[in-house]
Amino acid sequence: MAHVPNRHGMLQRRCKWVNGPVIVGAGPSGLAVGACLKERGVPFVILERSSSIASLWRNRTYDRLKLHLPKQFCRLPRLPFPDHFPEYPSKNQFLDYLESYVRHFQLNPQFNETVRSAEHDDTCGMWLVRTTVAGVEAEVEYITQWLVVASGENAECVIPEMEGMKEFAGEVIHASDYNSGEAFRGKQVLVVGCGNSGMEVCLDLCHHHSSPVMVVRGSVHVLPREIFRKSTFELAVFLMKWFPVKVVDKILLALSWIILGKMESYGLRRPSMGPLELKHKQGKTPVLDLGALGKIKSGEIKVVPGIKRFFNGGVELVDGQVMNVDAIILATGYCSNVPSWLHECEMFDKDGFPKQEFPNGWKGKGGLYAVGFTRRGLSGAAQDAVKVAEDIGRVWKEETTKQAKHIIACHRRCTSQI
Repeated sequence: MAHVPNRHGMLQRRCKWVNGPVIVGAGPSGLAVGACLKERGVPFVILERSSSIASLWRNRTYDRLKLHLPKQFCRLPRLPFPDHFPEYPSKNQFLDYLESYVRHFQLNPQFNETVRSAEHDDTCGMWLVRTTVAGVEAEVEYITQWLVVASGENAECVIPEMEGMKEFAGEVIHASDYNSGEAFRGKQVLVVGCGNSGMEVCLDLCHHHSSPVMVVRGSVHVLPREIFRKSTFELAVFLMKWFPVKVVDKILLALSWIILGKMESYGLRRPSMGPLELKHKQGKTPVLDLGALGKIKSGEIKVVPGIKRFFNGGVELVDGQVMNVDAIILATGYCSNVPSWLHECEMFDKDGFPKQEFPNGWKGKGGLYAVGFTRRGLSGAAQDAVKVAEDIGRVWKEETTKQAKHIIACHRRCTSQI
C-alpha cells in the first residue's frame, strides 16, 4: 500500500485503484446498485460513513415507523420481501430485509469511511474519490472510472433558523432523534412540521398521553393510506396507466373528501396543485393518514399557524397567540449533502439533486451516476439501480482490459488493487 503526503502535508494518502465503480452510500439505493452489479460480475466498492447499512432507517427513525407503501412497491431488485411479512412492514422488519439482502448478494460495504471530495480528472478521464476512515490518520484516494452517488435525498437533517430558539429553556430535538413519546408523557410538545413524520410523531405523542401541538405553516395534502381497502398509492399507479396526472389527482382528491371529509376547518389547507403533480414537480410528498387526522378532529392534536418567535418557556405564533410548551420536536425534514463533497456542477443542482427530472436523472457525464434521488421512494431507486448496473456492466465488459492499461499508465503511484 503506498503512503503519500497530501498537498497540505498533514495526512498521509493511500491510493487505491478500483476495477469497477465506487458507490457512495450503503442505504437501500447503494445496496440495490451493488446487487445488480454483482449479478453482472462487475466488481465495486461501497463506501458508507456510518457503522452500518441503512443508518437513516436504523438510527434516525422513530420506533413505531412502518413503510407507508405496500411491500411490493418497496422491494429492492432481485429479492422480494419474505411472504410472511405484513403488507406494511415495520422498521425492524425492513432492516431485517436489508440485512438479508446484503448477505444474499455478499455486498460487504466499507463502514466508517466518509467521502470528503470527489472530482473528475479530465486528463485521464477518471474519478478521484478522497475519503477519511474513522480512527485512522490517513486519507484514502480511490481512482475509478465510474462514480455512483447513492448518498440519498435525506443525508442531513434540516434545522431551520427561528428567532429566539436559543432562548427556549426546554428540550429541542430533530425528529431524527425522536424514538418514542414515552419521554414526553404528560408534556405539551410543539411539533414543527406537518409532513408524514410530523403527523406520525404527533400521533405517537397522543398514544403516550402527551399534548402535541402541530405547526402548519403552509398547505398540505392529506390522503387516506387506503381507499376501499386498496392502497392509495397502488390505486394511483393503476389510474396513471389510463389517465393523465391531473385527472388522477382529481379522482384521488374526490375519494379523499368522501373518506376524510373537509379539512380546512381544522387548519389544514390543501395546495392548489394536486398531490401527484406536486410530488412530481416539487418533490413534496402527500401525507398518508394513519390516524392523526382523527386526533386533529377530536382536538387531541392541536393545529396552529407559523411561528413568530420563541421565548424561555414557549412560543409566539404569527397570529399573536402565545403558548407555553415543554419541548420542541423539529419535523423539518432532510436534505441532500452531495454539494458538500461532489465537485461537479453539470448533473447536480445547488440542492444536491439531478437537474434532469425522473426518469432521466440517473446518468451524467464522465461515468457519473445517481441512484435514490427520484423523489419516488424505494421504487424509483430500484428502477435507477437497474439502469445504472446495466449501463456500467455493458461498458465494463467491453473495456475492462483497455481501461486497466490506461489507468496504470496514468497513475503509477497506485500499488494496491481491490
